[in-house]
Amino acid sequence: MPSPDRTPRPSYVKSLFTGRPATELVLPYPIQTAPDASRTAELAATARRYLTETYDPWRAERDGWVGDDTVRDLGELGLTGLFVEERFGGAGLSQTGYCRVMEEFGRVDGTLAVVMGVHQSIGTKPIHLFGTEDQKARWLPDLAAGRKLAAFALTEPNVGSDAYHVETWAERQADGSWLLNGEKRWIGNGDRDVLTVFARSDLGHVALVVEGGTEGVETGPRFETVGLKANRLQRVRFTDVRVPAENLLGEPGDGFRIAMATLNNGRMSMGTAIAGGMKTFLKLSVEHATARHQFDHPLIEFELVADKLGWMSAQIYGLEALSYLTTGLVDSGVADYSMESALTKVVASDTGWYALNRAIQLHGGDAYMDDHPLAKALRDFRIFPIFEGANDVLRALVSLNGLKAVGAELEPLARLGKGGVAGAARTLAPYVRDRAVRTVRPPRLAGVHPTLTRESAAIAGQTAHLRAATEKAVTRFGRSVQDRQLVQRHLFTAAAGITAQTAVVGRLSGAIERGDATMETERVLAALFLTESALSVEAAFRALEADPRGAREGARVTRQAGRYPLD
Repeated sequence: MPSPDRTPRPSYVKSLFTGRPATELVLPYPIQTAPDASRTAELAATARRYLTETYDPWRAERDGWVGDDTVRDLGELGLTGLFVEERFGGAGLSQTGYCRVMEEFGRVDGTLAVVMGVHQSIGTKPIHLFGTEDQKARWLPDLAAGRKLAAFALTEPNVGSDAYHVETWAERQADGSWLLNGEKRWIGNGDRDVLTVFARSDLGHVALVVEGGTEGVETGPRFETVGLKANRLQRVRFTDVRVPAENLLGEPGDGFRIAMATLNNGRMSMGTAIAGGMKTFLKLSVEHATARHQFDHPLIEFELVADKLGWMSAQIYGLEALSYLTTGLVDSGVADYSMESALTKVVASDTGWYALNRAIQLHGGDAYMDDHPLAKALRDFRIFPIFEGANDVLRALVSLNGLKAVGAELEPLARLGKGGVAGAARTLAPYVRDRAVRTVRPPRLAGVHPTLTRESAAIAGQTAHLRAATEKAVTRFGRSVQDRQLVQRHLFTAAAGITAQTAVVGRLSGAIERGDATMETERVLAALFLTESALSVEAAFRALEADPRGAREGARVTRQAGRYPLD
């Protein structure tokens, strides 16, 4: 029975913190195989035709559901089982191919992208990753065909980001079945057909597949949300629900790891769906800025307007590069992509939100009207920094892993006095040598095009600075660094910027090597992205040097007052 891999594996982002980036994991920039790329293009074109010619997001919002007819149509078009193996009725796409098609959903409707993402990225995914052959044969064909919809039931009334401490309880019975009790909330597709439910038991966390309509399963009432109006978000209650033994995924004790592995895998499609949405925001903005005249000039001729449009194009390019670098890790068989996936989700959801606000600003009052597509996007996209891992929690996850890696390297230095002079010398020598090499010869990106030497050198310098800043945080705060969330935030910003720049340089290098027709345009967008990102990284390093007491004191007086302190 498949179980999560517990073996320590190399991680590119983690290696950045140590100052020795494992560039062999990410360069050369990954590209799809020809058959996968061809099949992906075919399905992406199919999705775009259906979504632009048949699907009506406004009707879905009025009806409060994307529509069973839509789900049925998407299933018949092969769009509800994109990564499922062909032998189970799916399209058999790679992770890159799946995420590329999901971009089409993000272009048209954030709500439908969420419904399809819940069904495929996290609902179907645990069965696909951890199901036995019998379990796959039992559920995947209907899920791939859109005859059934899947859900991922993890969040509870008292449990959000701290998912390890779920309160739903599963008690193993003498015949091997499980008796399930508890409540989940904010569950997309929670009133539908196949729910992967996470619970605790005497044997550890478990992942159980519960079929809709099982006795003791109760759903509703539906949550009324600010956006995603066509997405059914449900409470789901389990009262003495008997789950057959054959519905257990993995082994008893694997449940939490299965949940985390599923989320790590599923977050990537959010990055590409948001990139798709940003392309629509940009298209609408260019059309408006071209048609709208003020002071005898079209808006697009004004420098501040042009700046916003150029920024959006460059950010889309960078987000695409980062997202498909991450999916490429999965497709190449890299076992640990948890930090890259979390980082991509944070960058995508934050950047998408900023881009949407800039697009609305360009449209002026028009976009504030309730029936404008950007107004709908405003309602729908605000959830992305919150769900599938709140961004602040994911920032901490990435930074703490990096801090831990550096802390492990520095731990022997804390014991210098215990081994005498000779022991101290043996301990210090490798550290001093490594530090000297990193300082004098920061590691360059291997294999990038010679015309990108300057860009590669800039990334190397930032990487060396990240190691120095991380080391300083570890030595200054010791174990208490796990409570220094401002430090973690700034380290994350730096690591995210460096990773995104690496992705952009890798992507551009590949385009130059192949002589792509888009090469010169890519150079323009890459240059703008790299400049903006480097400034962000530099700002993060400066913030690490600032005294955080001002923020803490401001929070203290506010907390004491329970409101604005001078009101």
